[in-house]
Amino acid sequence: QVQLVESGGRWVQPGGTLRLSCAVSGSHLEYYVIGWFRQAPGKEREGISCITLDNGEKYYTNSVNGRFTISRDTVKNTVYLEMNNLGPEDTAAYYCAAAPAPSPILSRLCVHTHGFGSWGQGTQVTVSS
Repeated sequence: QVQLVESGGRWVQPGGTLRLSCAVSGSHLEYYVIGWFRQAPGKEREGISCITLDNGEKYYTNSVNGRFTISRDTVKNTVYLEMNNLGPEDTAAYYCAAAPAPSPILSRLCVHTHGFGSWGQGTQVTVSS
């Protein structure tokens, strides 16, 4: 079982930058993919980025590609999501989640929630002026 704890969400003005953190704990973490998802009010939870913990392979959806950067620190067992040029459309609760996937196809895995069995509690990001 994997445990995840997100932090870093807050209010930010349009055009601003935030870095979210996801502290990961558990065993055999090298076999896991960590995904970032977000859910805006009245909308479905969407996958936006993910990373493999063993070799750092990354995936981004089109909506965040070029603005968001995912990274991992294997010493701290923490995954980060650096978010730049934020807009009101990025306002949402952000969640990190873990999927056991030794040989993942990230473009298929990371766009759906059903492959991810462990979830953090979420952190709120609000972008407004």
